[in-house]
Amino acid sequence: MTNISSSSTTSSKTTPTKLVQGLGLFDATTIVMGSMIGSGIFLVSADIARQVNSPGLLMLAWVVTAVMTLMGALSFGELAAAMPHAGGQYVFLREAYGRMTGFLYGWTLFTVIQTGTIAAVAVAFARFTGVLVPWVSNPEPFLQLGPLAVKNEQLVAIATLVALSWWNTRGLRQGAVVQNIFTVAKVGALLGFIILGLFFAGNNPAAASNFENFWPTEWDWVWVIRAVGVALVGTLFSSDAWSNVTFTGEEVRNPKRNLPLALGLGVLTVSALYLGVNWIYISVLPLEAIQTAPLDRVGTAAAEQMLGPVARYVMAITIMIATFGCINGITLAGARVYYAMAKDGLFFENVSRLHPKTHTPNVSLAIQCIWACLLCLSGTYGDLLDYVIFAVLIFYALTIGGVFILRIRRPEMERPYKVWAYPVLPAAYILSAVSVALLLLVYKPTYTWPGLGLVFLGVPVYTIWTRYQKKRVSEASGQQLEAWAGRQSSKE
Repeated sequence: MTNISSSSTTSSKTTPTKLVQGLGLFDATTIVMGSMIGSGIFLVSADIARQVNSPGLLMLAWVVTAVMTLMGALSFGELAAAMPHAGGQYVFLREAYGRMTGFLYGWTLFTVIQTGTIAAVAVAFARFTGVLVPWVSNPEPFLQLGPLAVKNEQLVAIATLVALSWWNTRGLRQGAVVQNIFTVAKVGALLGFIILGLFFAGNNPAAASNFENFWPTEWDWVWVIRAVGVALVGTLFSSDAWSNVTFTGEEVRNPKRNLPLALGLGVLTVSALYLGVNWIYISVLPLEAIQTAPLDRVGTAAAEQMLGPVARYVMAITIMIATFGCINGITLAGARVYYAMAKDGLFFENVSRLHPKTHTPNVSLAIQCIWACLLCLSGTYGDLLDYVIFAVLIFYALTIGGVFILRIRRPEMERPYKVWAYPVLPAAYILSAVSVALLLLVYKPTYTWPGLGLVFLGVPVYTIWTRYQKKRVSEASGQQLEAWAGRQSSKE
């Protein structure tokens, strides 16, 4: 027993047992905002406009998303304040529904949701870098490895992921500083875009055309509900990742106050900016121009209407800033989930280790980076993200359902913040999320069944993993018992 105690003592000296509480309210808020704002706001309105074919319904899709996201954030605030632990949403699901549900969320997050988003945003960053540096946009492969063709933009995307993952291993504050700088910069850029648009919108013929035909001439409520509901795929994806700050709950100072505040302030601010940007779109561009924007770059098309050819470069820089900050935020936050899973024995043991000096989950950051880089090379991340938007909605609804479950099952739990208008507000979110999910299930099955399949694929993985862990624990216990028996025999 002496050797075991000695090694345990040594391990505790070299491996920190806790993450560092280094994030204040401003840091937490910039994680919410910075993780939400990527390239989507500059692109997805083109596809939404094609689906709804109305300026008013385009705006309605963004309004519905803003209301849903704010309801979700306010509901998450109760759980985050009550359980400010590393892993956030994973912990909420585990506590409400059990280890398997928590695992299925973490499994989907690692395989696609988080890593796929990181890959997609990194490629978007590289793509817009190509506007300034033509070499990046070269369509010819940089390297041909059999059937795998590696292009320059993939190399830039991978280099960006590796650099930001490495930077976040340097310490929590280092990652937070990057997040703060780039979030402030992109919020400023969006505000500048809105202000500039208001200046140009006054005498623009597009505004008159769009506002004269703001709503459809004939209302078919069934069609409107279906069209807007299905169009929410783009708006919800562009507004997603707001819950990432809960992943860092253990590292937020005064989390009982700051986590709910960061969720509310961050989501409210970004939603207002998104509504403002889309108002400018319909104020400076005819609906047809929004629908037919080259490569769906409606943000660039609107900027060109206001600034001329130079807008192409201005928007490229703006989107590069937005995507770089987004990559950093979701890289920093996502690694905390796999770290929490590993501590529960639901992921590789090494992932639960923190660096002794920086107190950061470096192994978790490295594994996340490697898988995201592989997704960059695969080129399938875009399809995968489309597939899992259904699963994302279901996990959000389940998590907010946990507010009800935990209030009943654990009434003694300290709740420094209780969701406003309970039970109406969380119930309204669950109802709206399930309704959108059902619309997708019926009208866009290609977006839903593969996502469900990926989630359910986690069930046999969970079963195999837990059996393996039990066998390991049993063997370790047996070895310790044999060692103890051997020592007892030698004493006799």
